[in-house]
Amino acid sequence: MANLWMLVDAVLFVFFLVIAVVAPLLDAQSCLPLDLYPRFLVDLNIWYGREFGDYLVVNKPDFFVALVWLELLFQWPLSLLNLYAIVARKSWFKTSCLIFGVSVFTSMVPILAELVGSKKASDKLLMMYFPFFGFAVLAILRGLLPFSSKTTSTSSRKLTTGRKKRV
Repeated sequence: MANLWMLVDAVLFVFFLVIAVVAPLLDAQSCLPLDLYPRFLVDLNIWYGREFGDYLVVNKPDFFVALVWLELLFQWPLSLLNLYAIVARKSWFKTSCLIFGVSVFTSMVPILAELVGSKKASDKLLMMYFPFFGFAVLAILRGLLPFSSKTTSTSSRKLTTGRKKRV
């Protein structure tokens, strides 16, 4: 079971790394002045919008801009924190991972509802967004499920010790 969690942590590490890089360099272009970015990053974002038909990035509807702000102010710092937590094996990783996963899941629901409901999105575009939904679910599960049986036995040992003192 520990190997499974190591694999999940490795997958989440890559996901957090992608968010740590993409959020400030590409996604933030939806809500910050383009003058802040080098021309090649602006061109890359324009290319992405055209190549994948991402009308949310191109048209910048208000709800999408608000979700990008949420990503920049809340999810991006959490992704950096989670990268550190994985590398340093911090005990609070499950909590920060759960918070991050719920936030991304909540953000992805209106985006995917718009993409699927409007019927404007191509399969290619949906294949760009759906993995983020899946990673959010994975992060939530990582935050909710116990890491190993060792943690459980330690907890039950503490409970047993507490009962002996009371009797």
